[in-house]
Amino acid sequence: MTKDDGGAPPVRRIDRILAFSSLGILVLSIVCFFTTIIATAVGVTDFTSPLWYTVSLLQIVGPIVAFLLLLALLIMSFIRRGRTGRA
Repeated sequence: MTKDDGGAPPVRRIDRILAFSSLGILVLSIVCFFTTIIATAVGVTDFTSPLWYTVSLLQIVGPIVAFLLLLALLIMSFIRRGRTGRA
């Protein structure tokens, strides 16, 4: 029995890299968010160290970067499918 995939192009390496890096950055951002919540609840008051600046930066910029990577993946997928459909 053969599987009919509708002529969909194969998944490329760059697609996997973009998808997994987007997911990884988003998970890291969520971990940093919960780390900040837990540190505040525990009573860590020294948020002036470079470590906390990095954690704060990751939780703010991480979702934006993850969204941009997913957007790039989506645009590349649409372009590739369009070229496949024309051929």
